[in-house]
Amino acid sequence: MPTADPPVARIPLIRRRGLLIVLSSPSGAGKTTISKKFLEAESPTVQMSVSVTTRRQRPGEVDGADYRFIDRAAFERLRDEGALLEHAEVFGHAYGTPSAPIAAALEQGRDVLLDIDWQGAQALAAGPFKNDLVRIFILPPSLDELHRRLERRNQDSADVVEERMQGARQEISHWRDYDYVLVNAEVEACLAEVQTIVRAERLRRERRSGIKGGLDEFVATLD
Repeated sequence: MPTADPPVARIPLIRRRGLLIVLSSPSGAGKTTISKKFLEAESPTVQMSVSVTTRRQRPGEVDGADYRFIDRAAFERLRDEGALLEHAEVFGHAYGTPSAPIAAALEQGRDVLLDIDWQGAQALAAGPFKNDLVRIFILPPSLDELHRRLERRNQDSADVVEERMQGARQEISHWRDYDYVLVNAEVEACLAEVQTIVRAERLRRERRSGIKGGLDEFVATLD
């Protein structure tokens, strides 16, 4: 009778925790556009974290999708209850990231995208999900181009545009706090770079720690 072949060792299913992906940039450098395109390309693997804010809703924004628009008292209640993972004041308005939806998504292996500034990124780097964090900073091609983009948006007065330019210089000074720095000279090219970064981060060994069947046992069969 022919001898049966020995059983073949198979690599066990490897699952991972989700990534906490931060995109930051000066206002007008393109992070919102890139965030939307990234979500479209990566859905349903990636979900957007919806921040709460006290600023007024802008034309075209959807409450509960772009932001949750709340008043100052409601914001302070969430902050005081410890329900915000990070929070900051930007141009006189409060912004914050609810923690519970992020914790649930990461545990289930879903990536979460955050469109926040350097203050929020610093808070996350010191928080409970720091090992899940991937920080990407997006620069404009130049300050002149950034000024033109802010003017073309036609959302703010000239005084506000100048205020945002001053804020941009402050924001850019924190680029060293990020894991990756990209220049958004062309949206599709910058988007492709973001996707490359995220795909590589998903494959890092330390992120693929949820092993079914035991990777140690599998490796032992190779000896």
